Amino acid sequence: MMEQERYVDKNMPSLISDLQRLIRQPSVSAKNIGIRECAVLAAKIMRESGIKTEILRLGKGIAPAVYGEVRSKKNPQKTILFYNHYDVQPEEPIDLWNDPPFSGKIRGNKIYGRGAADDKGELITRIKAVEAFLRTTGDVPCNIKFLVEGEEEVGSMHVEEYLRKFKTKLSCDGVIWEFGYVDEKGRPVISLGMKGLLYVELTAKESVRDAHSSLAVLIENPAWRMVEALRTLRDVDGKILIKDWYKEVDPFSREELGIIRKEPFDEGSFKREYGITRFVGGREGVDVKKAMVGGSTCNIAGFSSGWEGPGAKTVLPSTASVKIDFRLVPRMDPSRQLLRLAKHLRKKGFGDIQVRVIHGEAASRTPVSDPFVKVVEDAAHESFGSAVISISSAGTGPMYSFSKVLGAPCISVGSTYVYARIHSPNEFARIDLLKKATKCVCKILRNFGART
Repeated sequence: MMEQERYVDKNMPSLISDLQRLIRQPSVSAKNIGIRECAVLAAKIMRESGIKTEILRLGKGIAPAVYGEVRSKKNPQKTILFYNHYDVQPEEPIDLWNDPPFSGKIRGNKIYGRGAADDKGELITRIKAVEAFLRTTGDVPCNIKFLVEGEEEVGSMHVEEYLRKFKTKLSCDGVIWEFGYVDEKGRPVISLGMKGLLYVELTAKESVRDAHSSLAVLIENPAWRMVEALRTLRDVDGKILIKDWYKEVDPFSREELGIIRKEPFDEGSFKREYGITRFVGGREGVDVKKAMVGGSTCNIAGFSSGWEGPGAKTVLPSTASVKIDFRLVPRMDPSRQLLRLAKHLRKKGFGDIQVRVIHGEAASRTPVSDPFVKVVEDAAHESFGSAVISISSAGTGPMYSFSKVLGAPCISVGSTYVYARIHSPNEFARIDLLKKATKCVCKILRNFGART
């Protein structure tokens, strides 16, 4: 065991304490609660670990970003960038939490609280890995940079602007992404990409005001009209029916298919965790894995119309709205897919339904053959005992912006247990995985610095 890993073992109480400090500072971007305060706290914790920090700003009303940097004395030609975020999801529903959502309560091997895993726990592991090198050797194996933003949970609307404005400052040779899952068998899932996203709100409006429901014989109900429109978007197996939706998508390469087939996925465990008995379209085996890493989705995230309170109210609503998120795969351009959606609605007779864009993000994927993949994979195998390569995460983040602006490969690896209840009540981080992930980051830095 190297001295940095021994340092991590000895100083786990400090890691836990600093994670609790971050959890106890609310930072809900959707409500603009505690954002600037958490940026200042994150910068303070980084400085305490020996990392030079700076608060970056774009303008009024935009969440600040925290920049951190440590220059290597012996290897200043190579640079790794850690991308993380300090903002968290709203804590609601509060009544389902066993402890206050910003308590940082420790129960056994788990630290509970909003942001414990997503993403404050991941950020702490990276900070403490850098600290381990600085405290034991006074140097780091390569240049290290941090970009910690405060709008990831609301779509990272300004992250590309940060990347462009501070491109020289943020230049690097590889990016370690903000999160990484660990499966139920304790294996880190090394993800080489992220899906894109097109998030829209559709609104149907009929009359000038809500009416008595007896008038439904004369006035069309916009909720029914919305339901009819939604039924044209996808079939029962999840296939999206919008013309040319998949036109630009390339099939998986032979190498990618080989990795997908080898990727472990416990269907029974997944179904038990979510209380389901079958997958969409009756998928089984390799088709389940292919859908996770390379399937586009049309998901109804919310539907609103009429009376939604307790009891009965015989009302005929005047409007109906639905929020839909489409997960996109590489070569699906959000702007082009939006035009296809609007054209589809017009062609199907729903041209009166308004389409409002909430967020758009292209997909990104690092090639399996990139040398950075081997650097991360070797470190993960050594730290966790085994590791899994995944072509892409099923989720979305601004990875495309990083690849496009910085021209660097992006890879996800981290400490988040796959069922850590992120975005849900009783979110937690496992202490044993935080320790392993911190040691893994140490090995990534060491391997990257030694690579010729």
